[in-house]
Amino acid sequence: MEEEFHELTDRVRTELRSPQDLVAYERLLGLARKNTPAGREELARMLVAVERPLWAREIAAFVLGCAGDKRAFEPLVLLLNYRDPVRCATAAHALGRLGDPRTARAAAALATNPLRTAYALHPVRLLAELRAPQSVPALIATLERLLTPHNPYWRVALACVEGLGALGDRRAVPALTTAVTHPRLAAAAAASLARLGVHEDAPAQPVPGATGDEAGSGGPAQGAERGGGAGGGPSGSGVSGRR
Repeated sequence: MEEEFHELTDRVRTELRSPQDLVAYERLLGLARKNTPAGREELARMLVAVERPLWAREIAAFVLGCAGDKRAFEPLVLLLNYRDPVRCATAAHALGRLGDPRTARAAAALATNPLRTAYALHPVRLLAELRAPQSVPALIATLERLLTPHNPYWRVALACVEGLGALGDRRAVPALTTAVTHPRLAAAAAASLARLGVHEDAPAQPVPGATGDEAGSGGPAQGAERGGGAGGGPSGSGVSGRR
């Protein structure tokens, strides 16, 4: 956690606006470094206290999440759903270490929600890291949705391609075979197929139960929130998309 924590605190320091902010910031850092039960209790109270700045909640949630304290789950999912990619990355790092079974469901709901595609990069990467039962179906569904010409979210599609290769599940073969035809995805898709034992110049063998429709049906996409705008949060995670 040490390197990521230093990056977080260095970034947050630029957000301080008053001497009072600096005092609160230094106290948070002291609690994080002591890592005592009493300190974690104080950090947890900060997560639910009113009128606390976002940077303070972010530090508290990150420290608790990396310590495996499940009280950090909802604040971290809110940050994973945030419009600032740096905060999404910080939340994903802590969620990957939290060990909460709800994490994969929340990440899958965000990744598969077409209204949240602009913010789906870190949920997609988190799904690959978690290697949860939801991971492969969610990544396939997300990738298939993005395999359209001139899709602006090709980086999210690329993360899906790379994640599916790392997960090594042959249900991904049809979607990865289609991805090979997309110039920005071709090299990564070919590499992922090779990891699955499929070479670009050989026809892919059908995988029972892994057609495009089946890969995307009944999976996390069904739980994705249908609400509009950038304010929506992951369905089933118990949180909203507040900013």
